[in-house]
Amino acid sequence: MHESSFLTKTRLRAVLAAVGFAAMMSAWAAQSTSPMPTTGPSSTATSGLQTAVFAGGCFWGVDAVFKHVKGVAEVESGYAGGNASTAQYEKVSEGNTGHAEAVRVKFNPAQISYPQLLQVFFRVAHDPTELNRQGPDVGSQYRSAIFFTDAEQQKTAQSMIQQLTTARAYSTPIVTQLTPLKAFYPAEAYHQNYLALHPDQPYIVYNDLPKLAQLQKQFPDLYQTPAKP
Repeated sequence: MHESSFLTKTRLRAVLAAVGFAAMMSAWAAQSTSPMPTTGPSSTATSGLQTAVFAGGCFWGVDAVFKHVKGVAEVESGYAGGNASTAQYEKVSEGNTGHAEAVRVKFNPAQISYPQLLQVFFRVAHDPTELNRQGPDVGSQYRSAIFFTDAEQQKTAQSMIQQLTTARAYSTPIVTQLTPLKAFYPAEAYHQNYLALHPDQPYIVYNDLPKLAQLQKQFPDLYQTPAKP
């Protein structure tokens, strides 16, 4: 990864975000007023950490959202859906590796359930109706996807999507992919905990800080302030 290439893309994202963010958030808020469906616990385990992997656009914001959720012990940005040989930012950014920018969430099921994580994913972390893009970011690497770790997670995610569809929670269809997790590859160090380290970066200000505000507003009982990096 060359720093100049990364900075160029970051500036481009910021410009695109400044142009389209207000309209996008207004439309999303208007179609997200339906109550979230409820579903049963995804596991009977009450001890030890479990893992969930989500993709919903640039991993900077998704990472930050889940870091602010109570019961989440660890969040790591990375890549899922492709092979180890192409799990590098520059290659993934080309959009033809099969990878999606994703986050691996390790959570305590005694404090938060997998269905609750799904609620945060669908309502706050991203817009599940955007196909192969998220806001200003375009390409299959920014697709909406749930990489389930077992049949129970798959069934729970399918149920959530069906309930959201039946309730017409969105004005357009949900396009979230359900895919078995084959492997998760951590992203480069400079992508980790990006929002906390760069809170004034334009892309973060326009695209991701509003997600944290929505998390606190919609799920106040789940919201936490993580320790500073």
